[in-house]
Amino acid sequence: MISKWRWIALRFVKRLWFRPAIFALIGLATALFSVFFSPQLPPSLAGKIGADAVDGILNILATSMLTVTTFSLTTMVTAYGSAASNATPRATRLVVEDSTTQNVLATFIGAFLFSLVGIVSLSTGAYGDQGRVILFVATLLVIAVIVLTLLKWVDHLSRLGQMIDTIGRVEAATANAVKARQGNPYLGALPLPKDLASDISGFTIHAQSIGYVQHVDVGTLNMIAQAHNTVLDLLAVSGSFVGPNRPIARLGVAVDDDAIASIQGAFTIAETRSYEQDPRFGFCVLSEIASRALSPAVNDPGTAIDVIGRAVRLLVMMQPDAEKKADPEQETPDVAFPHVRVPALSIEDLFADVFAPIGRDGAAMIEVQIRLQKAFVDLSSCGNDFKRAARTQSRRAMQHAEKAIVLTEDFERLNGIRAYI
Repeated sequence: MISKWRWIALRFVKRLWFRPAIFALIGLATALFSVFFSPQLPPSLAGKIGADAVDGILNILATSMLTVTTFSLTTMVTAYGSAASNATPRATRLVVEDSTTQNVLATFIGAFLFSLVGIVSLSTGAYGDQGRVILFVATLLVIAVIVLTLLKWVDHLSRLGQMIDTIGRVEAATANAVKARQGNPYLGALPLPKDLASDISGFTIHAQSIGYVQHVDVGTLNMIAQAHNTVLDLLAVSGSFVGPNRPIARLGVAVDDDAIASIQGAFTIAETRSYEQDPRFGFCVLSEIASRALSPAVNDPGTAIDVIGRAVRLLVMMQPDAEKKADPEQETPDVAFPHVRVPALSIEDLFADVFAPIGRDGAAMIEVQIRLQKAFVDLSSCGNDFKRAARTQSRRAMQHAEKAIVLTEDFERLNGIRAYI
């Protein structure tokens, strides 16, 4: 469980401008390094390696890098639009945070700034013969990096913004959130019983703003609860929509205004949801992609079937380990924050997030309904919670299919598959 400031720092370094800024500073430092290190080289070395050619090379480099950077930005904008229109706008952020794209853009901008500073320094005579040697060697290294980057960029462009690439990014982000939650189901705290999760008695804390909870600093909440010798119940986990009328936390004793402000500050609330601490959001985004593919304007059941398969793969990751099933004592995770109680992630909610919209929008498509019922059969063997959720969503899907499927034979085929759940 990471703290709020570390989480903000991780979000900060994923911004599109961060890596280009770092690479630009590296390019600037590399160009200026030649000025200060040049007295260490013998003057005769410049004539031996032909360092006079560096002027022309830098001019070519500056012109080409400006052109390539502009082209790359245009390609990125096109990819963002493609991800938003073909998949869902909620997946665009994952394309923006693509590390390969950011590294490519950073390399091009850094090389452009390196060549620009080199040209300016050469025109002022700041380098001298020895400095030209260092600049010449540095330029050759920069060219090698650019060539490797271009080769990687060309390969990456063949996939960037495509539907299969966007879905893969959503699955990967969801898988990371699922793994983190599966390894730490209560965020390092104690489990909150289901019957107490909806209980609003006690001293409740409400949100300062309206929006979605993106991150909860459980460590801070534990410190506050420990200082008041009480237990804090977390009522709004990441992904919850909160407002002034919805409590986000509950304590056993009343606390002062400073403690209330500190508790409220432990919640990061924004206009949109995020993938990091919210596994349900990833499932919702996958469902949105499938629903768009099933719309009459798109009519792409293959994408919906692909999403169903990915959802099954992600949900299986939530299955308890065999060792924990055999030894119930191993189900109790390590507790780092004993003064906080956190509700468990509901398997039924995950099933509803991803499968309910697909069952509704694909009701008339027998191929989608067959794959959906087979997914429920596969997932029902993962445990009692999975079986209950699978039966619920299977029944709902069948109710939609009964009203939409024309052929009785197709509906009977679905019933035959559903019998194995």
